[in-house]
Amino acid sequence: MNYDERLQHVAVLGAAGKMGSGILLLTAVEMADLSLKPENKGKTFVLNAIDLSDENLAGIMDYLRVQILKMAEKKLIWLRQMYADRADLIDNDEIINQYITDAMRIVRPTTAIEAAYRAKLVFEAVSENRALKVKLLSQIDKNNPNKPWFFTNTSSVPIHLIEEEAELTGRVLGFHFYNPPAIQKLVELIVTPNTLPETQAFALDYAKALKKVVVPSNDFAGFIGNGHFMRDALYGINKALELAAGRPFAEAVYIVNKVTQDYLVRPMGIFQLIDYVGVDVVQFIMNVMNPFLKDEDLHSKLLDQMMELGVKGGQLPSGAQKDGFLKYEKGAVVAVYDPATKSYIETATFATACDAWLGAMPDVWKPWKSAIKIADKDSHFTQWFATLKIFGSNGAALAMAYGKNSDAIGRKLVSDGVAHNEADVNTVMLTGFFHAYGPVNVYFV
Repeated sequence: MNYDERLQHVAVLGAAGKMGSGILLLTAVEMADLSLKPENKGKTFVLNAIDLSDENLAGIMDYLRVQILKMAEKKLIWLRQMYADRADLIDNDEIINQYITDAMRIVRPTTAIEAAYRAKLVFEAVSENRALKVKLLSQIDKNNPNKPWFFTNTSSVPIHLIEEEAELTGRVLGFHFYNPPAIQKLVELIVTPNTLPETQAFALDYAKALKKVVVPSNDFAGFIGNGHFMRDALYGINKALELAAGRPFAEAVYIVNKVTQDYLVRPMGIFQLIDYVGVDVVQFIMNVMNPFLKDEDLHSKLLDQMMELGVKGGQLPSGAQKDGFLKYEKGAVVAVYDPATKSYIETATFATACDAWLGAMPDVWKPWKSAIKIADKDSHFTQWFATLKIFGSNGAALAMAYGKNSDAIGRKLVSDGVAHNEADVNTVMLTGFFHAYGPVNVYFV
């Protein structure tokens, strides 16, 4: 079965979710493009969008239509070539509308898992629940005579456990898109010793077709991305708690968030990133990973407390940020949550004092948006961190300690056999987390 044939009948589980909808969009467009190839004319392509909610599936269909229109407009010249035999398609709008129709016709929304029983390829994007993943994949496989391949989007569950428990020897691999899949360039690819060579080869071809950057990870819980992020987040949480021993908790969170965003030149501070992913999601992933770790405890009582108080973060359906550790207004941080008082404390009441304690920023500093545009970033960051080493302020000291810990996390992922090399760790953080420099770096030596 060649590449095109494998993609003739596909199913996406969790298609109406944040990750599943992006996977659905990318796959729908790839299948639509394949269907237009001369050798595939007359062949039927089916993409089953499977989810629990009819209402959410209806919304996803609207989302697909809008996004496919945008994608069609960017490849109009190619579409003209593909529809060259259609004398009825003259102007650009006609060609684009026909492509949208052809792509949407491929997608079949349904709440019935039975729709996957004829699929040749199944993308799984349900919650990070190992038992649920195993149950669904096993059910499909036992009722599907095609011996389908399964691509799980898990960001934390070891693939070999899914493979063993669902009895999918060689036919399942980790294909971890980053959020949102339609925009993020990174995919972590995780195979097991049993993975069929042709399954892995197909995964690489599919990623290439989607113009994704593929980083291989060995099959350890959390892989590279969450392997680094969860430990980095726990360090930030613990550092805030350490600071909170001598100052109000809200101030401590503000300080750590500012240091990680401004001094370490990241797109978000660590608490903002936790909120973006979801306090509940971060807690859950740590709980998934922790049983597999022999020499560390990846657990935070503070996250447990936030969950008990119902402070979860995450995003609204519109993409707007929900309040978590931080409170947001039009995307800007305006307050910090205090578990003791169960209320948000406005940053305006303490930010000036905290900034003074951190100290003035060195003149060579550039914010993330400016730094990522610098042609010679290595020279800039070499100078920046060399300045921080001797600057002597509280902010500089916190930043260098945090950076050294982040570097150590990356190196440990290599020594533990999670990442193949330090370059892969840096690629994941640069591409998947939009860092301006890799965490494994001589800046912190």
